[in-house]
Amino acid sequence: MTTEPSTRTATSRSLTTGTLVAGLLAVCLAQIGLAIPATLNGLFQSDLHPVGSQLTWISDAFLLPVAVLELTFGLLGDLFGRKRLLIGGASLLAAGELVSATASGIHQLWAGQALAGLGAAALFPTSLAILAAGTTSPAQRARVIAMWAALLSTGGFLAPLLGGITATYGSWRWSFLVVTAIAAASAAVSALFAVNSSAPAGRSLDVAGQLTIGLGLFSLLYAIIQGPTDGWASPSIIIAFALAAVFLAAFVLAEKRAKSPLLRLDLFRNRAFAVASVVAVVGMFAFLGTAYSVSIRLGPVQDQAPMRTALAFVLLNGITLVMLPLTERLLRTAAPGLLLGAGLLLIAAGDYWAATLPITDSAFTSLILPLGLVGLGFAITVSSITATAVNTVPVHLAGMASATTNLLRDFGFTLGPAIIGAVALSRAASNFSDSLHDSALPGALKGAGTAVLEEGGPLAVNGASTTAPKLADLHPLALEALGHGYSIGFVVCGSAALFSALLALVTLHGRAAPHTDSTEH
Repeated sequence: MTTEPSTRTATSRSLTTGTLVAGLLAVCLAQIGLAIPATLNGLFQSDLHPVGSQLTWISDAFLLPVAVLELTFGLLGDLFGRKRLLIGGASLLAAGELVSATASGIHQLWAGQALAGLGAAALFPTSLAILAAGTTSPAQRARVIAMWAALLSTGGFLAPLLGGITATYGSWRWSFLVVTAIAAASAAVSALFAVNSSAPAGRSLDVAGQLTIGLGLFSLLYAIIQGPTDGWASPSIIIAFALAAVFLAAFVLAEKRAKSPLLRLDLFRNRAFAVASVVAVVGMFAFLGTAYSVSIRLGPVQDQAPMRTALAFVLLNGITLVMLPLTERLLRTAAPGLLLGAGLLLIAAGDYWAATLPITDSAFTSLILPLGLVGLGFAITVSSITATAVNTVPVHLAGMASATTNLLRDFGFTLGPAIIGAVALSRAASNFSDSLHDSALPGALKGAGTAVLEEGGPLAVNGASTTAPKLADLHPLALEALGHGYSIGFVVCGSAALFSALLALVTLHGRAAPHTDSTEH
């Protein structure tokens, strides 16, 4: 295996302005790509008419390659140079968004989002690793991690603003075209200004690890997303869960035997890293599950304007950028367990509050405080997870640690729409069926409602009942059922955040001592 030669010089070891800008722009771009579909769910529903789990797959088509391939791209960056991956990842994301912008149907949109997700899978771990590799002190690394997390959230609130503006004055296709242009600019900045870094010593391709983790995560996510549509007891779902268990167990065995493992399992012997890993999955599931619930509540359910959803996402993500100076100081001075616990408790409080809001309440002011709490909690949590994980490993393992942390965080993100969509829509369908059966509506209307429910689910009933006068009497039942379903979704997210908070507060004590070494190139 040949790698690009590098020398250990002051230039390669210090973080240049060009590298900083390239890394921060790359993670902002990746997060814009990840978050852009959430604002547009209402438009996808009305324009492309997805049924069953098809709407969920629009978001998860992007998230799936991110979750499955981040470890692989972290390794490739260590081996062949991170600058190449910044350029290649941005180029792939641009191509995928262009495919999405020209989509004539739901399947082409899935394909475009999957290709864009492949590019983001390279950008998330590589952007953090190339920045961490250039730091020379714990204080500088804390500052860089805080900036990286702030730009991650910047992408999170720019995406819905972009989606809201383009959807209001053009169409959802324009949103993807704008992201294509941003991706092209990111690739150019990386090519012109980023300083390459790598950490090839002792690392090589781990084919068995890459195949088993990829197939295991894909099988698991497929089963979770498709379960509500196919039925949890259907053969395809049972087989998918079984394959997930087999492949993930095979991954553990493969990593124990590999000379150069994709993931060093001994990293998890570090309590801080292990806890941060669990919190990355469960806590980030809570956050993106919340964001998904908000997007469905405001879009397909209440049929509010895209800009209203955009403002909600500003509350969820924009606080991180405002809090950057405070977050940077907290990362250097506060115990990681306290930070993680406090942030996750805020997310839980916001979710439980949101669960009490009736679905008939369409006032945006009702969402400001609960979503503000979730956004404030996310601002503290996302930086703390990253800092806790990366600061507790040697610098030469920063690529692996950042890739692992990103994988687990984005796996949690992927679980958000998948699990909350499954729980909320299953409960909504059951609630609607019961209400329809007990109602005094004519038999013919009950039959029509049942037929629409079986064909497209409760969201289809809600949409049809607002556009077809003959089905108008079904609308209150569908609206109430969906409100009940997504209230349960908020409760599930809040409970996940509360569990993560208690885990962090109980298991993380004191401050982890950051590692420094000089084996990075």
